[in-house]
Amino acid sequence: MLLAGKKGIIFGALDNNSIAWKIAERAHQEGASIVLSNAPVALRMGTINQLAEKCNAPVIGADATNMEDLENLVRKAMEHFGGGFDFVLHSIGMSPNVRKKRDYTNLNYAYLTQTLDISAISLHKILQTCYQLDAINEWGSVVGLSYIAAQRTFPGYGDMADAKAALESIARSFGYHYGIKNKVRVNTISQSPTATTAGTGIKGFDDFFDYAQKMSPLGNASADACADYCISLFSDLTRMVTMHNLFHDGGFSNMGLSPLFLDK
Repeated sequence: MLLAGKKGIIFGALDNNSIAWKIAERAHQEGASIVLSNAPVALRMGTINQLAEKCNAPVIGADATNMEDLENLVRKAMEHFGGGFDFVLHSIGMSPNVRKKRDYTNLNYAYLTQTLDISAISLHKILQTCYQLDAINEWGSVVGLSYIAAQRTFPGYGDMADAKAALESIARSFGYHYGIKNKVRVNTISQSPTATTAGTGIKGFDDFFDYAQKMSPLGNASADACADYCISLFSDLTRMVTMHNLFHDGGFSNMGLSPLFLDK
């Protein structure tokens, strides 16, 4: 019961393939009370109500790019919890350019603005809303999900790579300010390629997945393993870990070349 007595908001659970879905289940199993949130269109498309029933959690819709929606969400969550909460998961990402299969050298810049707002700036908006409403309790924890394309070039990942780089920068910068204010820690997790609804929409995803599987000494980290790692970051066991991008990828991020490729 690593999260016994703790309360938190989980953004981004769509269906049972979502990493956020797995994290919500694990948080509930570890004793946390949670509020689930996603954009109104995602609530209509997904099956989040099944998760809500399983976790005994209310669902509060919010467009994470809309400040009024976020303030309403945070205030309602605080009413539900009877005060502040202890953790937040940011599992939000979408690129219209990627969805429409536009090459990185032929971006629609209006779409790029949407990509950055949804996938990165939304973290800043969530943190700023919580900061100004004094919503996250002392020694709370915020985690955003990232990918190694923030540091390395994966051509098929498109403008999502730029968004993940911005996401990680926001976590570092806001991690300083929230740490000073209330000892709240802010980190990102760079997860292995994972067969989520969003992930499989990336051009060449199967190639990403197979490449990482062969390069990683431990193989790719699963969504369930990512959930376990997130729970550790929400718990009191990691109180002094903040402003980091943490690689959860079976060792992929430290590899140069695997003999498995030389043997081909």
